[in-house]
Amino acid sequence: MSITENAIKVLEKRYLAKDENGNCIEDPAGMFMRVAKAVASADKEYVSEEELREIEKEFYDMMSNLEFLPNSPTLMNAGRPLGQLSACFVLPIEDSMEGIFESIKNAALIHKSGGGTGFSFSRLRPKGASVNSTGGVASGPVSFMKVFNAATEAVKQGGTRRGANMGILRVDHPDIMEFISCKKDNAEITNFNISVGITEEFMNAVENGEEYNLLDPRTGEVTGTLNAKEVFDVIVDMAWNNGEPGIIFLDRLNKDNVTPKLGEIESTNPCGEQPLLPYEACNLGSINLSLMVKNIDGLPEVDYEKLATVVWKAVHFLDNVIDVNKYPLPEIDEMTRGTRKIGLGVMGWADMLCKLNISYNSQEAIDLAEKVMSFIQTESRKASIKLAEKKGVFPYYDKSIYKKEGIKLRNATTTTIAPTGTLSIIAGVSSGIEPLFAISYIRNVMDNDELIEVNPLFKQVALKEGFYSDKLMKRIAKKGTAKDFPEIPKTVQNIFVTAHDITPDWHVKMQAAFQKYTDNAVSKTVNLANEATRKDVYDVFWHAYKTNCKGVTIYRDGSRDMQVLNIGKVKGKEEGAEYKIQSLAATGITPRPRPEIATGFTEKVRIGCGNLYITVNYDEDGICEVFTNTGRAGGCPSQSEATARLVSIALRSGINHEHIIEQLKGIRCPSTTRQKGLKVMSCPDAIGRLIEKVAKIQNGHSVSKSETSITDEQRFQRPLANTEFNFDETNKEAICPECGIKLEHEGGCVVCRNCGYSKCG
Repeated sequence: MSITENAIKVLEKRYLAKDENGNCIEDPAGMFMRVAKAVASADKEYVSEEELREIEKEFYDMMSNLEFLPNSPTLMNAGRPLGQLSACFVLPIEDSMEGIFESIKNAALIHKSGGGTGFSFSRLRPKGASVNSTGGVASGPVSFMKVFNAATEAVKQGGTRRGANMGILRVDHPDIMEFISCKKDNAEITNFNISVGITEEFMNAVENGEEYNLLDPRTGEVTGTLNAKEVFDVIVDMAWNNGEPGIIFLDRLNKDNVTPKLGEIESTNPCGEQPLLPYEACNLGSINLSLMVKNIDGLPEVDYEKLATVVWKAVHFLDNVIDVNKYPLPEIDEMTRGTRKIGLGVMGWADMLCKLNISYNSQEAIDLAEKVMSFIQTESRKASIKLAEKKGVFPYYDKSIYKKEGIKLRNATTTTIAPTGTLSIIAGVSSGIEPLFAISYIRNVMDNDELIEVNPLFKQVALKEGFYSDKLMKRIAKKGTAKDFPEIPKTVQNIFVTAHDITPDWHVKMQAAFQKYTDNAVSKTVNLANEATRKDVYDVFWHAYKTNCKGVTIYRDGSRDMQVLNIGKVKGKEEGAEYKIQSLAATGITPRPRPEIATGFTEKVRIGCGNLYITVNYDEDGICEVFTNTGRAGGCPSQSEATARLVSIALRSGINHEHIIEQLKGIRCPSTTRQKGLKVMSCPDAIGRLIEKVAKIQNGHSVSKSETSITDEQRFQRPLANTEFNFDETNKEAICPECGIKLEHEGGCVVCRNCGYSKCG
C-alpha cells in the first residue's frame, strides 16, 4: 500500500483498533481487511462461500489501493462491537418540551456512536409566543440550539469523533433575525454549523426589493413582514464576518426529493451535502479521481473504464453497509433501510486536473467536471438497477417518483459530493472537489528536523523541469502559492493553482458543475481573500442561486478573529523588573498560533516504566511547545501526552517557562529510575527538566548531555526577564486545537492535514 507517513499517523491516532491501554492492535492492511469482511458479509445469503471470499478481496483491494474509501465511521467501526457505520443523520424537533428533549437524547446517542446530526428548528414557536400548558412564554429556537450545543459538548468528550451539528431555520420564521446573528460571537454555539433555509419566494422578493411574510410555524398565519433585501444583506454581513450562516435552498432540496410521499426535507447533515428526511441516515464514500487517469501514447486522459469498475464496486459496497450497519435508533433503522440512500462522491479532483494539465479555474475544467460526474451518476444508477434485480428495490419504492417512471433501483439516491478531510489525508490527495489548499508546507518531526511536505505531483514536475529546491519549497510554503516565482514556468503556475489563486466565481462554477449531476448536494467552501468585501460575498450567494446550487458556504481568510498574545519588554522598566501581568480571566486569552517553523531538541529519557522521548521546541518568542512519545515498552502515553499538550498551551498563552518548570519538577511516580546519575521521578519531572535545559541553551549557556538542570536555588536567584503581556486583536488563521497547525476550510468544514483533526469528525 502506498500510504504516506502522515496517513499512517492519522490512521494510528483515529482509525486503527486499539487495546484497553490505547496500543494499536492492527495495521492499515488489517483495518481494510476487517472492514472488507464485515461489509461483504451482507452478501452471505446471495452468494456461495467462494464468491463471498472474492467479494471480500474486491472490497479490500479497492480500499487498500486507495481507489475508494468509505466515510470515517465505516473505517472505524465495521467489524467491531459498536458497528455504527453512518456519518450523517437528520432528526426532527417537535414543538413541545417532550419532543425537544427526546431529540436531544437521540442526538446524544448518535454522537456517542460517531455520527453527526442535522436539525431544523423551524417547527418551534417563536420567542415570546404563549405556552398554553403553563401560561408562560416560549424562549424560541435559538435558546434551544444552545441547549443542544451544551449536550453535544458533554457527549463529544467520550467519543472517537467530535459531535457535529447542522442547525437550519427557515427564512420565514419570525425569529430569523436572531438566528442569523446567533454566531456573531465565535465563542457561541460552537458545535453547530448554521444555515438559513431559503425559499424561492424569498429570493424573488430579494431580487425585486419587496417585503416577504413571516409565518407562525404552528398555524401558518402571517405574523409580520420584513424587507427581503435587508434580511439578505444581514446574512451576507454575518457570513463576511466569520463564515456563518451558510444558505440552503429548501425548495430545491424538495424539488429533488425522490420520496415526497414520505415527507418534506427540512434539513441536511452537518456539512450540507446530504439532504435527509427526519430519521434518515446516509452512508457515504468517495472515489479517488487522482487514480482514474491513464497515459495513452504519453498523453494523460481520464480512464473511464477503470472509473466505471470502481463505481460499480463502490455502489455494491455502500449498499451492503446499509445491511450490516447497527443503527443507534429503531426509527433510523426503519427509515434508512426503507429508502436505502447512498452517497457516492469523489476526492482528488484537483490532482486529476493537475495530471491532465488542466487549470482548475478554466472552462475546460468545468466541462470535464460535468462529464466525469455525469458518468459517475449514470454508472452508479446502472449498478443500483443491477443490484435491484438481484436483491430487490428499496422498500419505500412505491412512495417514490421511480415507480411512476418505471425505474427499479436498489437505492433512492446514489450520489453525493461530501467533504473528505481525513479520508483525503489517508489517500494522500486533495479533498473532495476543492482546489489544492497548498503546494507545500513545513512539518516538524520527532528529531526536530523540518520536514518539507510538497504536493507529490508538483514535486514530480519541479524535478523534471529542473527548478526544485528545498529553499524554493520553503518560500512557496511561506507565501502559500506558486504564483509569481520567476523560477517556476508560467504553465506550471497556471496548473498548480491553490484555493486563494482562484476567484470566487470559479469556485461557484465548479460547485454548480458537479451539482448538475449529483442526486443529493455538493459540499464545498468558497474561499475568499481577507480583503474580500461584503459585495464579494453577496455575489457568491447570488451566483450560487442563479447556477442552481442547493446551498453555499463561504469562508473569508482570517475572518475568525482571535485575540493573540504578544510578548515584549515593559516600557520604562530596567533589566530585572518583575512581571506586569494583565488579568487573564478578564481578557479571555487565546493561545497564540503554533509557529510554522520551530527549533528544538529531542531527548531520550529512561523512566521507571520504559523509554520516554521528549521534544521541546522554541521560536523567536520563546519555548512554545512540548511533544512526548513513548517507546514500545513505554508506560502511560496518554498521561504524558496530556501533560505535553497542557504545557504547550500554557507556553503559547504566555506563561513563563520558569513557572511551568517549578510545577513539573519533583512530581513523583511509583516507578522511578536513575539516568546518568539523576533520579528521574516521573514523566512530568523529566519534561520539566528538559524544558529547563532548553531554556538554558536559549539563554546562551552550554549544556552537556549529562547535565540535567540548574538548581532551584540558582534559578530563583536570577532576575526575571523584562516581559509584559500585551493583548492585540489581530486577524489570525484558525489553528488546530490538537497540534497547532493551520486549519483548512473546505467542504463546509475545517480539517487539519497534519494530524487529521476535523471539526465535523
